[in-house]
Amino acid sequence: MLEFVNVSKSFWTGKSRKVILDRATFRVELGNSLGILAANGTGKTTIINMMAGLEKPDEGEIRKTCRVSFPLGFMGGVVPKHTGNENARFIARLYGLDPDYVEAFCRWLTGIGEYFDMPVGTYSQGMKSRFTFALLLALEFDIYLIDEGMPSTTDVEFNRKAGEILRDRLKNSTVVVVSHQATTLEKFCRSAAVLRDGQLYMFDTLEEAKQLYDYGTQG
Repeated sequence: MLEFVNVSKSFWTGKSRKVILDRATFRVELGNSLGILAANGTGKTTIINMMAGLEKPDEGEIRKTCRVSFPLGFMGGVVPKHTGNENARFIARLYGLDPDYVEAFCRWLTGIGEYFDMPVGTYSQGMKSRFTFALLLALEFDIYLIDEGMPSTTDVEFNRKAGEILRDRLKNSTVVVVSHQATTLEKFCRSAAVLRDGQLYMFDTLEEAKQLYDYGTQG
């Protein structure tokens, strides 16, 4: 279970205070994946980062009784001057996993050939996306955090392999995905929420959430 209890978060923009969450209370139960619809600039990434423990709330408490992933695409912990091989083995040791397995898994899934033994800082954006997604799938979590869906990559074979693995993982795992597009959530979630003006409105179905979100967007 992942739970927010009276959580508040805001930022000073230089002109005014932008409220991301205002005393929000909700929970993500294992087995019930959650989609969050939020317009751009409303704090989607901030909420995901708080779930992962990368950012702290101003007030309130975030409780975890399960293994929660880092956000899809998160590059923290990856050292640009080190090779993909070195980074994969380092991350494996951080999580107490077999470095040989994590290295072999990432090398196979990314499919970047000799670049896997070159510094990550020399990778194209597409290769970086493939590498960070491979790391995410190499480590098994109870809840996977996804900001705006799948990584942007034009490699069809990678998308096929990564999509199959993710779908297989989600048979026994839960996902939280935030996006400004309902079509992104349809791939992963049955229940959904809408983030608006610091409030998180929870719904049993994505269709109900879409109605509120579309009404606010049109207004």
